[in-house]
Amino acid sequence: MTDEELVKGCISGNPAAQKLLFDRFCRKMMGVCLRYAERTEEAEDMMQNGFIRVFDKIETFRGTGSLEGWIRKIMVNESLTYLRKNKAMKMNIDIDDAKYVIPGNSHVGESMNEKDLLKMIQQLPMGFRTVFNMYAIEGYSHKEIAEQLGITEGTSKSQYSRAKAHLQNMLQAEKVS
Repeated sequence: MTDEELVKGCISGNPAAQKLLFDRFCRKMMGVCLRYAERTEEAEDMMQNGFIRVFDKIETFRGTGSLEGWIRKIMVNESLTYLRKNKAMKMNIDIDDAKYVIPGNSHVGESMNEKDLLKMIQQLPMGFRTVFNMYAIEGYSHKEIAEQLGITEGTSKSQYSRAKAHLQNMLQAEKVS
């Protein structure tokens, strides 16, 4: 079934089309949600809320971009909504807690697999993790991140820089152990 047929089926309320849409995209969208969550259970909640939103708003999909991209954007927004509702959104962290080091030309992570990197991203403090995901992975600008999270553009840039440094420290520690 094509994406267009799938959307039409979901708009008409066809349970088989809804199940097919969920089955087709749930693994990728779980990956999106896992990047924002600390635990698998949180990611599952984010994804469930996201798919509820997808089915609720499916008639607004115009087909100008990919269906996967449209669903991904909903998942990111629902993940951010979940974090705002269920966490004290601590977007700033004390610089002493960041253990910032000046980045070197290290290639420690070249042999890491995706699961290891995801685990490291999940270990980042929430503010770092959220900005890192939105900027480095989802492609939002710092201005868009600032608007979405209610922070300044400078804070977004700072959180991203600190997230990268934090990840580099974690990669260095992984190489040593």
